[in-house]
Amino acid sequence: MYLYLLGLVVFYYLYRWVKELPRVSDKGSKYVYITGCDSGFGNLLARHLDKQGFRVIASCFTEKGEEDLKKSCSSNLITTHLDVRSNESVTKVATMIKDRVGERGLWAVVNNAGVAVPSGPCDWLTIDDYKSMLDVNLNGVISVTLSVLPLIKKARGRVVNVASVFGRISATGGPYTISKYGVEAFNDSLRLNMAPFGVKVLCIEPGFFKTNVTDVGILSKNVKTLWERMPQEVRDDYGAGYLQKALDLISDRVAQISDGDLMKVVSCMEHAVSAVRPRTRYSPGWDAKLFWLPLSYMPTCVIDYILGREAIPIAKSMQ
Repeated sequence: MYLYLLGLVVFYYLYRWVKELPRVSDKGSKYVYITGCDSGFGNLLARHLDKQGFRVIASCFTEKGEEDLKKSCSSNLITTHLDVRSNESVTKVATMIKDRVGERGLWAVVNNAGVAVPSGPCDWLTIDDYKSMLDVNLNGVISVTLSVLPLIKKARGRVVNVASVFGRISATGGPYTISKYGVEAFNDSLRLNMAPFGVKVLCIEPGFFKTNVTDVGILSKNVKTLWERMPQEVRDDYGAGYLQKALDLISDRVAQISDGDLMKVVSCMEHAVSAVRPRTRYSPGWDAKLFWLPLSYMPTCVIDYILGREAIPIAKSMQ
């Protein structure tokens, strides 16, 4: 009986592997628009797809990001400045892309741009903190997608949205998980809406990887800034030692669980763009596969118990 079940599992994964092998043809005529190419996943993906022969349009927030990509990629790669928070910037890039791709349309857009700060317990933050992150991580994704959606429909192409395992489970306070839950919802609704047009909408849900999102220096500075601006009464609620414990958690735990192999994510992105039969969802990272996603299917009481055990104790706990 067990061998029979094992055989079925092996057959399933072998069948899936064979089914997912074929790649699209004529890559040299297919344009791929990627946001957030200054560093991290977006930067590596732009380089990777350029080497594979795709016509990459890499958008960066900084001039340095553009210059670095131009130096390391072929002349086929196009760089452009993009601020996903600005409707004017998004429209300007979309107009440029329309002029470039013409009647063939845009093969894919990869919504990769995102930020991780400000982040902290909900009562450390203001509504402006929420708005600033949602403008990038959620509204930016929607704005960029809608700006080029007619071109993607014309090519019967793909929309690839980079969410997170924290779009499936909320393990921390603040706007980050909210923004990623929003990306998941937008992804699902868009997938259903675009299916009749032959457009594939795909979602990447990475675990912890060594990028700016998990950078110890950035996260530590964020926590210190939020702590220092908080009213004294809120600090008293958490206790004088809470800040140091939070900083220790970031430097020890986050650094420890973050995977340095960014190609695990980039390979999923590449597959979503280039495979004839891409997956609907990708969950790169062993922490995503073995911990976060299984935990997200647990009863709420189980999730709360497990995450509560790992939380930093506060001074004025009512439990």
